[in-house]
Amino acid sequence: MKRTIIAAILNLTLCLGLPQDKALAASIGSWNAYMAYHDITDIRPAGNMVYVLGSNSLFAYNADDGEVSVYNKVNSLSDCVINHIAWNSNAGRLIIIYDNYNIDLLDKSGNVTNISDYYSKTINLDKTVNGIYVNGAYAYVYTNFGILKINMGSAEISDTYNLDMKVTACAIASGRIYARTPSGIYSADMSANLLDRNNWQRDGSVTADIFRSDNDMETIKRNEDYTERRIYDNRNKCWWSNQKDGLLQSYTEAEDGTQTVTRRNITPDNSPRYNHFAFMKYSNGVLYTCGSYIWDQFYDATIQTLGRDGWTFFQSDGVSDKTNVPFKDMLCLDVDPYDNRHVVAGSRNGVYEYYDGQFVRFHNSISTNGIIATAVTGDINYELITAMSFDNNGSLWCFNSRSYTQKPLLSLDREGNWTAHGTHELLTYKGRAAAFIKSMMTDSRGSMWFCNNDFTAPATYRYDISGNKLSCYNHFSNQDGNTVNVQNVSCLAEDRDGNIWVGTGLGPLMLTPEQINDPSAGYTQVKVPRNDGTSYADYLLSGIDVTSIAIDGANRKWIGTANNGVYLISSDNMEEIHHFTAENSSLLSNYIESIAINSESGEVFFGTGNGLCSYMSDATEPNEDMSKDNVWAYPNPVRPEYTGLITVVGLSSNADVKILSSNGTVVAEGTSTGGTFTWDGKDSKGRRVASGVYMVATAKSDGSKGTVCKIAVIN
Repeated sequence: MKRTIIAAILNLTLCLGLPQDKALAASIGSWNAYMAYHDITDIRPAGNMVYVLGSNSLFAYNADDGEVSVYNKVNSLSDCVINHIAWNSNAGRLIIIYDNYNIDLLDKSGNVTNISDYYSKTINLDKTVNGIYVNGAYAYVYTNFGILKINMGSAEISDTYNLDMKVTACAIASGRIYARTPSGIYSADMSANLLDRNNWQRDGSVTADIFRSDNDMETIKRNEDYTERRIYDNRNKCWWSNQKDGLLQSYTEAEDGTQTVTRRNITPDNSPRYNHFAFMKYSNGVLYTCGSYIWDQFYDATIQTLGRDGWTFFQSDGVSDKTNVPFKDMLCLDVDPYDNRHVVAGSRNGVYEYYDGQFVRFHNSISTNGIIATAVTGDINYELITAMSFDNNGSLWCFNSRSYTQKPLLSLDREGNWTAHGTHELLTYKGRAAAFIKSMMTDSRGSMWFCNNDFTAPATYRYDISGNKLSCYNHFSNQDGNTVNVQNVSCLAEDRDGNIWVGTGLGPLMLTPEQINDPSAGYTQVKVPRNDGTSYADYLLSGIDVTSIAIDGANRKWIGTANNGVYLISSDNMEEIHHFTAENSSLLSNYIESIAINSESGEVFFGTGNGLCSYMSDATEPNEDMSKDNVWAYPNPVRPEYTGLITVVGLSSNADVKILSSNGTVVAEGTSTGGTFTWDGKDSKGRRVASGVYMVATAKSDGSKGTVCKIAVIN
């Protein structure tokens, strides 16, 4: 009988009409990491597996079946930014050493054992790791002060040999251990007390050949722009190496040097090319990103986008040949509101236009007859376009930071004509344009906003396009009327109530719609009651260095910081809902460069100092009206093994939601968060509901009728 009921439920779910991509939506509270694997620096064969370190991230290739596996902080590893790996066949484990000196051991089944002692221990020595030498069941990790001996079987640090010298290589041969240092080669008898520095003596009887091994990576300069790193795999009888484009390949090599490629273009699916996400914007179902947070990082300037079909990359090859300037340090971008195939980006040296991902036009001081100006006299490599935004009429606006011009606010109309705008209020850096303008945006009133992220003149600006009027907001105070000594304004965002929020080194501050009309009033630091039975209150995230702010579908504030991770603040600004750090969550780093939100799914993207990750939040963009076409639930059906939240999306703001059984009994009810409502699959008494089809009845906040969708539950 039970099988008959379940079969009937499954048949009914086929009629629910749930689109396939929506059926696969991620669960609320889940994390994802989007790591790059492009720049291969190390390859370690391990039987049928080949472990590859690319862009400081780890993946593995199964040489028998061609499967690619990725390892990151979200799905297995303890940390991010891997500097060294080595395979130990005796222990059957890969040792992974991170840039912060944390250590993981990974076996072929994907099990990870963490060794945190070296990472957590405070010592008055330079802990920099220079490499790994494997011998027996041990890994000898050589550092800037000596050698760590790690037992990879028992997962512990066995010994620490402090030589008071930088060790750049290690080897064991004929009962002796050898260490290469800037002062020469030192060695000791393995039977001696290696903890005693006096037992290590300079050894002139051996040469650097003692450190050569068949397990070493080889580096070959193939041509002027391609350095191949390769290693021979005795089990699979081939060489593994990076291709010219950075992907993994294998080949055999004849005695005459002739190579036959046996595998090519190996890389994890759906991954970006770089781990730099200083600027992000979500538009038209696509995440647009570029990498540099300031000029002179010399990052490759490729725009990376993430859409429904995965990652795509805007043209980068050949761009510098067409512009005659280096294609580096892209700082900002925007998408044409009238044609989303048209994307414009600002960089260290001008403005780049793209169409369908292909470079089509470059604008600098030469092409604009000096409207775009240099930040260094006569140097076209420094024409700093640090912020840009399209207005509601489709004209592009951008700012020419630090430029030698009286009018650094620039616009490009749809006919291709440049116009310079500005007043003395924008000339705040040594008589030149403001030092570092960021976060340009068009608000709900049609005005253009931007901020100056520099101590010389911290401020935000509002430009009334139709009235050709600039307003400067450079007064910051708290609710007690005391001045807040702001040194920089790093970002800004408009919430759903029309308030303008800014991030500063002293926390977030807010400008109300009333204050917008009176620039002298300035920004206010918001007070939050402690609610502890006293009348005391604290200022919202006071003293926290804020780097980015984004507003979600429920008018909540996602606030990124320079060293405190991410905060989620309630719509009324009174409650801290979440505080994610690298220590308490899968956040890749406590340094947040940028935040962007997919308002349809609720996925919140964090561009961090260690790459891109995301969190599936419980708020989506609300709909004005609810219908059967835009209200749906996932997962659907809810199978017995699923224990997470069931999510209903497409709702209007603050919608009333009731979950009803087939006989009309209310089993759960509540109010939507933005356009989202979640249900734990339990009734009002906390019991998991029985198998059946449940109705989701909704009503708008004004009481008007909403719509109904169905959720099938199988237990």
